[in-house]
Amino acid sequence: MIGILVSHVLILITALIHVWFMVLEMFLWDKPKGLKTFRMTQDFARTTKTLALNLGLYNGFLAVALIWGVVQGNQEMQLYGLLCVITAGLVGAVSLNKKIFFVQALPAIITLIVFWRAQLT
Repeated sequence: MIGILVSHVLILITALIHVWFMVLEMFLWDKPKGLKTFRMTQDFARTTKTLALNLGLYNGFLAVALIWGVVQGNQEMQLYGLLCVITAGLVGAVSLNKKIFFVQALPAIITLIVFWRAQLT
């Protein structure tokens, strides 16, 4: 029971990370916080703002899948959400910046391990 509780807490933390990504990309992209976070110029941010809106929406979808899985007690949805986050983090790390692995994929991998262990007990 404790393992499942810890798993749910970690899944919700992972979801909150993605809610923050969504806010950064959808609402703060061309603001000082977004510019600093993504190390962009104002011109680049202005040019890519529509793209960032789309990126943020996808991060919101990931958060919803994770939250929905926990609220509904749906282990398949929890697993799906975690695997999507890990995949997104791996692709981002390979294609954009290695730091993405540590910020996005690694927390989800740790959460996935805790999730699987909780299912075994």
